[in-house]
Amino acid sequence: MDHNVYADPEGLSIIKEAAARRGISEAEIIRQGIHLAAMANRVWDEPLFSRTFEGPGRTLSKDDVQDAVADAVKRGGTPEAAA
Repeated sequence: MDHNVYADPEGLSIIKEAAARRGISEAEIIRQGIHLAAMANRVWDEPLFSRTFEGPGRTLSKDDVQDAVADAVKRGGTPEAAA
């Protein structure tokens, strides 16, 4: 799919300098920019955090986390095993 994209002269100048400095084509920088814009505006089908975890319903303190990790190490398992 082909599209015409219009950019201001200052932006094109910056791209030209960056391409020369990096040793890649101007087109590659433009493709990277389009990819970043597409990803920044993508709508995902699933939420980023779809799993839930058992817990006390509050943010654990540093000591709570250290105790859970220490208990798991003693048991030879994961921190979840200590809960």
